[in-house]
Amino acid sequence: MEFEFRHRDYTAEEKAYSLPRLPAESHPLSKSSHQVDLGHKEKDETDILDPLREVNEKKEATLEVFQDEEINLTGAQGPSSEDPLELHSKEWTSFKKILMQRFPVSKRISLSSISNAIMKTVKVKDKSPVDTHLEELDDPQKFTEEGLKVISQKEYVARLHELKDEISHSWRNNDRVTSLKLSIKVARLLMDTSVVEFYPTLFVLAVDVMDMLGDLVWERIRQKAEYSEDGTFICSLPENFEASNICDRAKETCNNWFSKIGSIRELLPRIYLEVAILPCWCFLINNPLSSLQRLVMMTRGIADPLASAYCQLYMVHRAQKLRQHDVGYLITGINDLKILMMRILSMPETTRKISLADGRLLVSLMEPPIEYMMRCIFKDLNQVSDILMGLGLGKDRSHLFGDRPCISIILHHLLKELPTGVICSNAVDILHLIECNFDFSYDQFLNYKLLGHRLCESVSQVNEANALVDKVIQVISCYDSLYEYLEVLDAYVDIGLQNQMDIHLNSILNEIFERVCAKEIDESALSGLQSFLLKLLTHFDDLKDILSMNRFVDILDVMHGSSRNLINLSILRMATRNSCIQDPTIIHFLFEVSQALHDGTDFSNIRNDENQHSALLISRFVNMVDYGLDFERKLSFLVDCRGAFGGLSELKETLVHSSNILTIKALKDGSNHITFAKSCLTFSEVTIPAIPSGLKQLNLYIETAEVALLGGLISHADGLVESALCYLQDFDLVDGLRVPDSIEASLSLICKLCSLMILLPGNLEQGFLYGPKKIFSFLDSQSWMTSKLKIRVLSALISMSAALSQNVIPFQLIHGKVIGSKKLIFGDPTCLEEFLSFSGAIVQKIVDIVLQEPSQASRGNLALEGCNSIASSFKVCPEVLTICSKLVEIAELSLSSDNRYLVSTKNFLKTRQLCFREDGHRHKYMTG
Repeated sequence: MEFEFRHRDYTAEEKAYSLPRLPAESHPLSKSSHQVDLGHKEKDETDILDPLREVNEKKEATLEVFQDEEINLTGAQGPSSEDPLELHSKEWTSFKKILMQRFPVSKRISLSSISNAIMKTVKVKDKSPVDTHLEELDDPQKFTEEGLKVISQKEYVARLHELKDEISHSWRNNDRVTSLKLSIKVARLLMDTSVVEFYPTLFVLAVDVMDMLGDLVWERIRQKAEYSEDGTFICSLPENFEASNICDRAKETCNNWFSKIGSIRELLPRIYLEVAILPCWCFLINNPLSSLQRLVMMTRGIADPLASAYCQLYMVHRAQKLRQHDVGYLITGINDLKILMMRILSMPETTRKISLADGRLLVSLMEPPIEYMMRCIFKDLNQVSDILMGLGLGKDRSHLFGDRPCISIILHHLLKELPTGVICSNAVDILHLIECNFDFSYDQFLNYKLLGHRLCESVSQVNEANALVDKVIQVISCYDSLYEYLEVLDAYVDIGLQNQMDIHLNSILNEIFERVCAKEIDESALSGLQSFLLKLLTHFDDLKDILSMNRFVDILDVMHGSSRNLINLSILRMATRNSCIQDPTIIHFLFEVSQALHDGTDFSNIRNDENQHSALLISRFVNMVDYGLDFERKLSFLVDCRGAFGGLSELKETLVHSSNILTIKALKDGSNHITFAKSCLTFSEVTIPAIPSGLKQLNLYIETAEVALLGGLISHADGLVESALCYLQDFDLVDGLRVPDSIEASLSLICKLCSLMILLPGNLEQGFLYGPKKIFSFLDSQSWMTSKLKIRVLSALISMSAALSQNVIPFQLIHGKVIGSKKLIFGDPTCLEEFLSFSGAIVQKIVDIVLQEPSQASRGNLALEGCNSIASSFKVCPEVLTICSKLVEIAELSLSSDNRYLVSTKNFLKTRQLCFREDGHRHKYMTG
């Protein structure tokens, strides 16, 4: 084939194809350029069509739609619109589930004589002779009294479910006496507190039976009120009916049930059964709440404090069914529990019947009833002052919190439920109240901590904030435990930092450091320290303020694990907010922080979001370090980073980019830095192979080669391009399985490499086409290379050859520094012939690829792409026209006639043919 490259006048082409440009009289986003006539809207300076504002308005509208949808899903007025009884039912179900999870029990349970009475249908397993003998030796009296019957938890639960089914079955068979007797038997179980850890679970299982019986009785009496004895419908009771609406027959049945339950001999079962049918008082009296105070008084006859507490808990649960709210019985109940707990807590160690550990366990088991009752007291908020007076805390309405003692655990749950405004207005008084209550029912520091968290709900409303912070710091300074110190401190940090707590920070950090040095820091204290330091870092804007604090760095050094990593991440995030980091002290500190983060993170799993964030922040820090004109120091820093962060492959890419930027800065600064530029390039050349991603390697080889050419460092540029070409030969081995994005990126980089080889002087020993031929051979060695990609690379090779044939290349090197290939081969017919021969092989390869493409649609597009490339690069001659016509014919057979790419290619080819004929006529005229 005889080809000849088309002559290109790049300057003329730029003028011909550039769009006309006109100076703008005003900014395109200014008000004047956006005032348009909106028809029905009045023109106004603020009423403009701003594309940026339009986007925001769309987003806001979308958010409004989302909020509307959320309202539709949750109810017009949110959760509060839900029926109170349904809401209570959900809360109670959740409470029971948490209660059972909070006090898990062992798999086997010892049965007392009470519980053993209901287990006749279950095969009770005796303990092994060895265990029995050992326990008999330890406590012969206990062994004799209890008989040591044991049962698995699963069997116990199964028996209770059987009893529940028997009660339901008897009720359906109209045997209500049996249902009542079995219910009494279940209620008697709640008298057994021999295995205290099991009692909450027993309570949950037993009250499910009580609830079922209570609902069955309610439904029976309601039917009696709505239907006559012969089944005739009388009326439908309204939701809030009165006792006067109930017929005598229904009232008689209701009274009969209360009488039957009142005849139960044992107090606890009698109370539970009456509480179970408590809502039935609505059929008899209009104010059923009046019976609650009587029931509370009855619970005072229950000797066991645990049984008494849970009996009151069940009473509160069933009282919610009455749809009336009265805190009187709740306050009485809390006060009664306070008396029971005071007996436990005030018992002298010499006369105490239970150990301190058992006492703590008993108190913790009594906590859920106190928590639930306190929540119900403040459910429908009445006068807080009346409640506090009723609980014995206030002297009068003006002094809500006095010096009267209170049980710590009751105070804790009171603080949980009090309105934020009340707490903020009386913070110092409450602080004093906590100080006065010191018992083992609840750790005192937890109440200090809770108060701090509640105050943080509305920091601006806190009265006497400075006095409060001073008092808290005085209190915690007496704590030996670092954990307790940090737990309380952390709760008041936000309040203190907004009220000149800065003056205390140095002394606080000193005290923390002293406690850290005294004992090894454990995980719980480490978590508190992490929270405290994170709040400090959030409060200050400048890292210098942090470093100026005493002992901050020393405390940071003793931290370890994930807590240390989180602090380090926060420090790096804070330091990299600005544009650059220049202070040598801060650079050194951040380098150590980054090194600790690097050493404490497993970067082998870089896909982990947290690991990615760590790598990003370290890379960002390295990139932001700026030593000004001290280029040597910056390069030394990059070398240190490469050694310190060896496990962070992503950072190596940043190091190469930073080194290349440093090279350009040095070259711009003056010619005296050429030696330093070589050192930077050497650093990049050594670093690039350590990057695992082959695609990134190829990109960095090309980038660094461009930087080398910018400084006229030909040997470095040539070596880098050679490395890039060698990389292409092992492309599959380096990158493995390819994905579409990386394939497109690889294609772009190969095309860029072709452009770069236009500037290089070329390889005098192996020939000017050494690089292009390597790329040409590379195409057939890659299984992932599609026909489309091959055509594009071949087109790039043709364009590169055509550019080298021109008198002037489309871009220039720095004048006088590099003699490019164009000057070396200009006017050399041998080189030009070699380029034409190579291009002829490429053209033939394009045709072969098009013909071998199995997909008809793809074949047509490939033919058009090849045709455009050939027609653009070569002068139109018979050989070129023949090939182009053949490719167009293939496209016409493969694509529709109105295909836009096909139509534009045919028009372009006609233009090229017209030019060929004009050139032919002109040549004939001149020679004739």
